[in-house]
Amino acid sequence: MKPPRLLLRRLRTTALWLLGVVTVLAVVVAGLGVWSVRRAFATVDGELTLSGLSAPVTVRRDAYGIPQLYAKTSDDLYRAQGYVHAQDRFWEMDFRRHVTAGRVSELFGASQLETDKYLRTMGWRRVAEQELALLKPESQQALRAYADGVNAWLAANADPASLPSGQGEGFAASGALSLEYSLLGLQNSGYVVERWTPTDSLAWLKAMAWDLRGNMEAEIRRAALQAEGLTKEQVDQLYPAYPMDRNLPIVTGGVVVNGAFDAKATAPAAPPATPAPLATPLAATGLRDLADGLAALPGLMGNADGDGIGSNSWVISGKLTATGKPILANDPHLSPSQPGIWYQMGLHCECGVDVAGFSFSGVPGVVIGHNAKIAWGFTNLDPDVIDMYLEEVDGDKVKVGDGWEPLAGRQEVIKVAGGDDVTITVRTGRHGPLLSDASESLAKLGGKYAVAMRWTALDPGRTADALFALNKAGNWTEFRAAAAQFEVPAQNIVYADVEGNIGYQSPGRIPVRGAGDGKRFAPGWDKAYDWTGFLPFEQLPSVLNPDRGYVVTANQAVIGDQYQPHLTDDWSYGYRSQRIYDMIEAAGGKITVEDVQKQQFDNRNGFAPTLIPALQKAPRPAPSQVEKNADALLADWDYQQGEDSAAAAYYNAVWKNLLGLTFDELGADYAADGGDRWFEVVRGLLNKPDDKWWDVKGTPAVEKRDDMLAQAMSAAVKELSEAQGEDPAQWRWGAMHTLTPTHATFGESGIGPIEWLFNRDTVGVSGGDAIVNATGWSAGEGYEVDAVPSMRMIVNLANLDDSRWIQLTGNSGHAFHEHYADQFELWRTGRTLPFRFDKATIEKEATATLVLQP
Repeated sequence: MKPPRLLLRRLRTTALWLLGVVTVLAVVVAGLGVWSVRRAFATVDGELTLSGLSAPVTVRRDAYGIPQLYAKTSDDLYRAQGYVHAQDRFWEMDFRRHVTAGRVSELFGASQLETDKYLRTMGWRRVAEQELALLKPESQQALRAYADGVNAWLAANADPASLPSGQGEGFAASGALSLEYSLLGLQNSGYVVERWTPTDSLAWLKAMAWDLRGNMEAEIRRAALQAEGLTKEQVDQLYPAYPMDRNLPIVTGGVVVNGAFDAKATAPAAPPATPAPLATPLAATGLRDLADGLAALPGLMGNADGDGIGSNSWVISGKLTATGKPILANDPHLSPSQPGIWYQMGLHCECGVDVAGFSFSGVPGVVIGHNAKIAWGFTNLDPDVIDMYLEEVDGDKVKVGDGWEPLAGRQEVIKVAGGDDVTITVRTGRHGPLLSDASESLAKLGGKYAVAMRWTALDPGRTADALFALNKAGNWTEFRAAAAQFEVPAQNIVYADVEGNIGYQSPGRIPVRGAGDGKRFAPGWDKAYDWTGFLPFEQLPSVLNPDRGYVVTANQAVIGDQYQPHLTDDWSYGYRSQRIYDMIEAAGGKITVEDVQKQQFDNRNGFAPTLIPALQKAPRPAPSQVEKNADALLADWDYQQGEDSAAAAYYNAVWKNLLGLTFDELGADYAADGGDRWFEVVRGLLNKPDDKWWDVKGTPAVEKRDDMLAQAMSAAVKELSEAQGEDPAQWRWGAMHTLTPTHATFGESGIGPIEWLFNRDTVGVSGGDAIVNATGWSAGEGYEVDAVPSMRMIVNLANLDDSRWIQLTGNSGHAFHEHYADQFELWRTGRTLPFRFDKATIEKEATATLVLQP
């Protein structure tokens, strides 16, 4: 399974088609066309009033619309950041807060009820409301100042309006805020924009945690596959162990000694965890329904369950660089969207904040970037932080040991645009909310059983404190103190500073289990399977200035089996990370920013050298000339998957067909997606030519390995010949491996005129799954890109002003704006922009200057 896009597929009605046509005609043909589109564009030159400021704030934008804010106080800085975010991205912010609150039906009607039911059941916003009081006073104040800035922009651009719920005043939704509101008004004319609150910002961090949640889908899938008849051994074959002998972990040594992690200490390998029970009385269809329901939830960043996706980051010490100072690189892999997930900006004030990098619209501060002294980057640690519990229930009681405990219950009212309110009951037990209550089919299955979810993000935390502290950290000690507060989602963080130090820290709230290994459903009635606490921060792996001179994190195993606390078994399998290791080693020192930029855009397929020899040995009786010509493409291929590569086109078509033929037993719902877990599955099967997996389920013959390899090659030739012609030399990977920057809400409405307004053109791209240039695709669905390096950043600690950055599309969220997609072609071709930090340079290169006056 790969990250689901944020879809509103159910908007495909004749009425909306007509409304879409009318809207486009109004926008494009009528005399109001230019005004209709441009009236929401940000004012970027001159002066504007921003109430609440203590002194003027200057906003300088470069040729790509990237703002750098200069203020005297932190209150002024964050108030201005909220204002600027709202200028460019308010529709995105408004939609996100509806998602995180389980209120999408308020925007788009009854088609979104299932989504809202799941989100209300999990209660993201309820948790965010509890978190605000836990934060440090300065964090709370920053959130309030940010919200004030957003609301000041709303007040300046929209008329006051009464909320339909009668809960006070909001703002009239119209095209003056964004073109999307013009479309929304055609089907939901009563919608009123609410004021922004600090909780709206905190709730977004829950969405970040959800999208990077780890192995929940794998846990459900394992249970479903066994319920459908696969043996435990067969399921285990589909989830092989991490190949420590071939692909290095992030931290190559170390154990916990006297309550703290020691990177140089040694110990024998840890004993295996006690396995969880394997059987579940829930039927396979119910488990599929649960998986489908959760997969349908909006993935605002990108679902980390996709095999082989995640992020890359690495940091190289000065002893290996041309400047003698570190270089830090980061490129998070998330779902593609238009606009992209990130917003580039710099925040500078006399209060001690002097930071630049990638922010989230709706959240104050910078998430990934650097300040004047340190730089940092994130990849997903991917620990097992969610457990699914099978609960035995009787009415509103749940079994615990030999007795029963009451379930807590609450009612949630879901408002539905164009329809009646819907009231649901949410029940919560000792292991969390009963997700099965949100699914009609699951609620009817198993009789007395229910499914609960225990998730670290449903415990209120202090991650917002961590972001503010990280922005101001000035050395390794302060960096680690900030990281200690970063609770969910658990991340790998790489570090570098201007003094020449590099390092790695794995923060996060990671559970300690009494029994079980988190791979399968646990029995909720057995207290032995309860969580007993969380790993202390001091015990989590970290390293400062490793002897080899670099740290690489790409979602591979964090550390070897000698490390005693259990983090997870569901890592990415290290093909990206090992390629990065190999490129750094091959460089032989004197590495430059330009070298790292080429490394980020590396397109080498790490499994092709293993599979191709097996393909070449597979007998194929009487191959056609086209088949011979296709096979010849692989003979001297360098394994690089550039968009113009004919060999990459053929190889990936073979791979897709091989997986479909070999793993036909899994069905469409659990089809092999082709990521690096499947590299390891097939690697193991190549040495077992008679394994039962090779046999096609629906044929009387008993197929073996070479039969499947030959069939996959023939099927690939047929597929490509029909799609691209019968001359294999003319086949192109980019003709099939395509990306369409798609608007998060209206981009896949099924209404052509509306999609035309917001989406960008489809283009071919290089890269692929489990490749450093990680343009992921799902072999079970096709070659279209469903995960991307959402941004690329390279920080030069010798000269911060000589750093580089790029994001997927552009900084503006307004369709037709010059900065809506002006970075896309640069991103697609592996190029970057100057990432400026020096004030004099920023002033010199500024193309627009806005002064926000008190």
